[in-house]
Amino acid sequence: MKSTGIVRKIDELGRIVLPIELRNSMDLSPKDTLEIFVDDEKIILKKYQPACIFCGNADNIKFFCDKRICEDCLKQLKEKDI
Repeated sequence: MKSTGIVRKIDELGRIVLPIELRNSMDLSPKDTLEIFVDDEKIILKKYQPACIFCGNADNIKFFCDKRICEDCLKQLKEKDI
C-alpha cells in the first residue's frame, strides 16, 4: 500500500473529503459509488463496478431476471437449457 501523505479529519456526521487530486487520479466523479472493505484495521475504498453474479467479470454486463450477468455466463446458461 502506498501512502499519499494526505490526512483528513472526520466531521460530526462521519464524513471525510477526498482531495480533488486523489479523485482525479482515481477517476472519481461526483455521484460515483464506492465499495467499502475492511482488512484488519484498514478501511479500503474502491470504485464500485457492478459485476457478474456468477464469475465476477465486470465486462459486457447484461441484466437477466434483475441480476447482473456477463455475456459468457448468460451463454453458458442458455446452452445448459435450465
